[in-house]
Amino acid sequence: MADTLTGRRRSVLQETRCQTCSLSSLCLPLALEVEDMDQFDAIIRRRAPLKKGEALFRQDSPFTSVFAVRSGSLKQVTTEGSGDDQLTNFYLPSELVGLDGIDEQHYPGTVVALETTTVCEIPFDRLDHLSESLPELRGQLYRSMSKELRDDRRMMRLLSRKTADQRLASFFTSLSERFRRRGYSPYSFRLSMSRADIGNYLGLAVETVSRILGRFQTQGLVAVSGREVNILDLPALTRLAEEEGAH
Repeated sequence: MADTLTGRRRSVLQETRCQTCSLSSLCLPLALEVEDMDQFDAIIRRRAPLKKGEALFRQDSPFTSVFAVRSGSLKQVTTEGSGDDQLTNFYLPSELVGLDGIDEQHYPGTVVALETTTVCEIPFDRLDHLSESLPELRGQLYRSMSKELRDDRRMMRLLSRKTADQRLASFFTSLSERFRRRGYSPYSFRLSMSRADIGNYLGLAVETVSRILGRFQTQGLVAVSGREVNILDLPALTRLAEEEGAH
């Protein structure tokens, strides 16, 4: 019996190695050779799955690691001085969580699982040390940081210059592209986040989100049933998202 359990544990460990992970072509080991991937794999800590609503880490806790999402999804919520919660990010499989904690050495928001979610924990001191000897890993880490900066700037432009309809169109086209990159359908997907979460993220009331969704359906842009989304006219939705906002 003990041998059977050991074999199962070995099997699970093998399944979660970077070399056998279906997301390795999108994650930090992207540019690594097989022997270098073994070095990277050795510093990773596999964690028990997070349940829906469980926190990966909390705002202001010390920064120690970045996390790669293996399955599921998470949201990041920042509590302002006034006590208001601002939803600042959603994370999908292969995306890195916690990069924004490097500078001030603490996490600027609380990250919570939107559904059952598994992550790989990557201790940052070990990642930093390993990247000194693996230029490809360092380059991929820089690209991930650069992407986070670019996404933050895009979000600032979205909130300051776009109408409510354009914000929601941008949200859907961004999700569509993120699912496409992971090999999933860019036209049909399930939202793990609630309409209230989407509204908070986009700076819109939940009633406004529901009203725009109804308008999009009337216009033949999307079909929505509960949290199931079908994009019916991606080019038209993209054109709406890329229009200049009202001034």
